[in-house]
Amino acid sequence: MFNSFELRAFGTSTSIPLPLLVNVAISVGAYYVGQSLIPRMKTMFLSANLAGVDMNKKSKAKIPEALGVVTGCIFLVSLFLFIPVPFMGSFSKNDLEEFPHDKFVEFIAAMLSICCMILLGFADDVLNLRWRDKLYLPTVASLPLLMVYYTNFNSTTIILPRIVSQFLGMSVNIGVLYYVYMGMLAVFCTNAINILAGINGLETCQSLVIAGSIVVFNLVEILSGRCREEYEFSLYIMLPYIGSTLALWKYNRYPSQVFVGDTFNYLSGMTFAVVGILGHFSKTVLLFFIPQIINFVYSVPQLFRFIPCPRHRLPKYDPASDLLHCSKTQFRVGDLNVLGRVCFAVFRTLRLIRCEESEDGVVSCNNFTIINFAILLTGPIREDRLNRLLVVFQVVCSLFAFAIRYPLAHYFYDTIN
Repeated sequence: MFNSFELRAFGTSTSIPLPLLVNVAISVGAYYVGQSLIPRMKTMFLSANLAGVDMNKKSKAKIPEALGVVTGCIFLVSLFLFIPVPFMGSFSKNDLEEFPHDKFVEFIAAMLSICCMILLGFADDVLNLRWRDKLYLPTVASLPLLMVYYTNFNSTTIILPRIVSQFLGMSVNIGVLYYVYMGMLAVFCTNAINILAGINGLETCQSLVIAGSIVVFNLVEILSGRCREEYEFSLYIMLPYIGSTLALWKYNRYPSQVFVGDTFNYLSGMTFAVVGILGHFSKTVLLFFIPQIINFVYSVPQLFRFIPCPRHRLPKYDPASDLLHCSKTQFRVGDLNVLGRVCFAVFRTLRLIRCEESEDGVVSCNNFTIINFAILLTGPIREDRLNRLLVVFQVVCSLFAFAIRYPLAHYFYDTIN
């Protein structure tokens, strides 16, 4: 535990750490501050020309953009206010040698990485950075996390499944490759939410489902007797995040009054990477990203330019029917490289895309995102219904992730961490 202050709850033997109660109160406060502050900031963002057009609406009105930076600031201030709370017991002691410096450094490093991503995300919203910048910047921002992990833990051993452990042993030390994996986790988390976007409320909804899944996982681990400090550390970060994001979701849901911008996507991804890395459950965090992993794999042909990729792949809006249709990309098969032709043939054979070919050989097919694929399955659909469908899919995948993490994992691993 961070300190020894506990509160007996409802006269039972269950004890609740006092810092957790304070954290919940701060998180509730973050929600109400965001609920009050975001509508006041809308005019300021419009005046600064930080605005975009909602392409899926008839009005085509300007909507203030990059409001994720407001949520990020509220989130950071919440964490700043919480800094002394877990260490109050240590502050009361005169002997500094007993102060938990390692835990304090973890908390500061987590906030530093999150703060870096808020800055980089806002820079992306203002300066419109290139895609390659979006790959290496999260890696740089994750360096404080990796350094703290190295100085405090430096555990690079992974548990092997039973089918392999009989040949290689129960575990293997992969050394520096583990740090490469954690750096790539930060890059993936920050960009995975960013590429699964384009309709009102989807970024905030999927982030809230992932955050809620992490909180449930932490609580299950604590209540099952594995009350490690890392799970409490995760809760201390995730609860203020949920509080501040709920306020943003209220104004970003259909029909959106504000756009979150890349700032929010980067903030969310780095927050999930922080708790996964410093909480020692990065593999479990990835389980909650199943829809984002599917979307990434499905998008690979366009992300790596094997298939022509337009700058925006959001669905196409039909103002006459107020429905969304698949957006499309066009190309000639002969103009594709070898990998492009292979990807096109595989996706077409598996019926993962719908194609039309004109007489002059130009192929028109849907863009490679699960948003467009969902429209292929449902047909033209209203934006709010499409959002609910994708959020339900996110929830179902989280339930499946819990099934993998608990009942199924025991069949493949002798020990689970």
